[in-house]
Amino acid sequence: MNTTPQDPDRGATLPPPIPDATARPEDLFQAAGAPAPAVVPAEPKPAYEAVLAQFAQEYLRERRSERRWRLLLRLSWLGVLVVLVWALFVQGHHVAPPTSPHTALVEVRGEIAVDSEASAELVLSALKSAFSDQAARAVVLRVNSPGGSPVQAGIIYDEIRRLKQLHDKKVYVVVEEMCASGAYYIAAAADAIYVDKASMVGSIGVLMDGFGFTGLMEKLGIERRLVIAGENKGMLDPYLPVSPPQLQHTQAMLDQIHQQFIHVVREGRGQRLKETPEMFSGMYWNGEQAVKMGLADGMGNLDYVAREIVKAEEVIDYTPHDNVAERLAKRFGAAVGEGAVKALHSLPRLH
Repeated sequence: MNTTPQDPDRGATLPPPIPDATARPEDLFQAAGAPAPAVVPAEPKPAYEAVLAQFAQEYLRERRSERRWRLLLRLSWLGVLVVLVWALFVQGHHVAPPTSPHTALVEVRGEIAVDSEASAELVLSALKSAFSDQAARAVVLRVNSPGGSPVQAGIIYDEIRRLKQLHDKKVYVVVEEMCASGAYYIAAAADAIYVDKASMVGSIGVLMDGFGFTGLMEKLGIERRLVIAGENKGMLDPYLPVSPPQLQHTQAMLDQIHQQFIHVVREGRGQRLKETPEMFSGMYWNGEQAVKMGLADGMGNLDYVAREIVKAEEVIDYTPHDNVAERLAKRFGAAVGEGAVKALHSLPRLH
């Protein structure tokens, strides 16, 4: 039977197909006279390789997460820095106080002491700004303080009297909760003092307090060893018995400061003061009693004094306040200091 392919259209015979001459691997081995190698199936990967691969993936994932958090932290600090710079810029560009007549307010709050809100440095700065403003008709000190340092109170008292004479402006004190001891020392410089009927006023006296541990030390068998040069250098040491001469000296010093306080009150209040034996004993009274005794002039709050006494209802606060940047800076500084202390405690020590 003829198997030669033919063209169905023309009936012509087609040439036979050309065999594939591509060499196969087994043909090469047969030509060389060697048997073809058997196909070896791929061996499965050991289990430890899978574990290592998974560990590497987890490690890379953690590294990426750490980089993201580190970037986020840096961006956060950058944001805080931008806020600090912006707040400081705003703080450095105050809006000018109004030129219309107004009542200048200065706050005296908390303990009167160095580095407090009622320190002489801060209060004097506010007073100078308030007095120098020509649009301020009068200056009002709003007081809420239990007192404090007689030195700080004396500095404020003297400066108020100086500024009053220099600028020819009235000064009024408005008492909120308390105006006692050093706070009343300051208030005595005012032209008039206004209180609430329940305010606490007075406490015209001086104190110095402390503790003594000599009896406790004897019971515990503890000995105090103090070496001094100068017989009074260890004066009023709480771990030593009280020396009568040193106690007398301290009492004389307190009495002298007390007399200075009394002189200031008498000078400031003048004929309005109705002295009693208890007035300068350190006793305090409510606002209603203080008015009757001449320690205050009447009842009234800040709005009343601005409206009815000063005749300038608009009140402008001249008290310096920490802005956002300063509060953040203080907290940041405290955090840094705490971190530094912890780092120092974690250092190895020599024993």
